[in-house]
Amino acid sequence: MLPDLNRLKVFYHIFNEQSSTAAAKILNITQSGVSQHLKKLEDELQTRLFTRVNRRLVPTTAGCELYEIVKSFMVSLENGVKHFDKSKDTPSGLLRIGAPSEFGTTYFPTILAAFSREYEEVSFQLELADPQTLFKMVSTGDLGFAYIDILPIFLDTADRMKTYRIEPLLDEEFILACSKEYYEENVADGKYEKLTQLSFISYRTDLALFRSWFNLHYGSEPAALKLILVADSARTIISAIEEGMGAGIIVSHLVSEQLETGSIVQIRPTKKKLTNTIACVGLKNKELSLTERCFQDYFREKLTNLNGLKCLK
Repeated sequence: MLPDLNRLKVFYHIFNEQSSTAAAKILNITQSGVSQHLKKLEDELQTRLFTRVNRRLVPTTAGCELYEIVKSFMVSLENGVKHFDKSKDTPSGLLRIGAPSEFGTTYFPTILAAFSREYEEVSFQLELADPQTLFKMVSTGDLGFAYIDILPIFLDTADRMKTYRIEPLLDEEFILACSKEYYEENVADGKYEKLTQLSFISYRTDLALFRSWFNLHYGSEPAALKLILVADSARTIISAIEEGMGAGIIVSHLVSEQLETGSIVQIRPTKKKLTNTIACVGLKNKELSLTERCFQDYFREKLTNLNGLKCLK
């Protein structure tokens, strides 16, 4: 049977101070309390741990052996407690965050680097994935929280609202765009029939976004579209658009510079906008740590200054 931890702690301080009075002051207990703990420990071990020499407690051979056993544990314990005390006031430790691939690749490196310079005790694990994967990783605790594309169906699903804390961060606008030359040759009049005959560049073979765009602006969805390129990369789609391969749907803030210079032109028959919300998602029953709260506030503030993004209040 292992000795009582409190008695070992008392022994550790008596050994360091070679005085029960000094140990009592450190432990904030009475001297008689220290003496009782030491006596009970010696009774448990059935050996003397100290002898008194000129008012000093000198460790016996058994006392020295026990000290070597106890010392490393006590030092680690005290350092660990100091770390936890420090972390109450200053962000520290590992942050496990998820994000959509293109959003995470575009904005996270800059913001993580800035946060790391300000809070050197924080490290990061960043998972870039689709919404379903990120939801699952949050639910299993593999991620502390994630920034996720939130379609309206997610916000309207009762089970998700009961399970997750969903805080909208920003609205993205999906735009149909093409190069200036392609626009002038194929799109200028903006008629529905002509637009449905364009060559399209798609993020996936799923035409849901294109159908949503046509339905939003024309109230009708094409049965089929000519996909000239399918690529699982927003940057590839942007490059293909710039090269004049066809029209593609892309998030507007990823091409803000190209739209400003006119190398990419938005196809917009009406003033309506096709939007997507990115939200910060975590478990409702999970209390945020100081580091998580600090990062979420920091991320929201810094994101506002990038590419003219405006975070939701």
